[in-house]
Amino acid sequence: MRTGAAAVVVPVIVMGLAVLLAGVPATARPAAPSLGACAPGQLCLWPKADFRGRASTHELADTDIESCVPLPAGTSAQALANRTGRPVTTYQSAECAETGQFETYPGTGTWVPQSPYQVRAFKIWER
Repeated sequence: MRTGAAAVVVPVIVMGLAVLLAGVPATARPAAPSLGACAPGQLCLWPKADFRGRASTHELADTDIESCVPLPAGTSAQALANRTGRPVTTYQSAECAETGQFETYPGTGTWVPQSPYQVRAFKIWER
């Protein structure tokens, strides 16, 4: 008998919630998360998740290709966007050591709102 009652109660609750949400103006609903602003040709790193805080930007013109680029001492990034057109590897280690966590992101336009680790260094690859 419980199964039959649950089969009736659950759809009624779901329909009731749908009716309630339909009456809520769109301005009162939570906004969808937005992507961080990052110009073409840049690697953008944010200190906080969900692209919050002041982003640091890096371009090919001022970054050595295939070299480890540590972030300034005492800083890290939790969100990133890669629009360099080249693969970028981010590292948990400030020395780009592969003993810690690392991940490579394609350069075709990759937005990562929450890195799985504190990014402390990166490499931009030739291809």
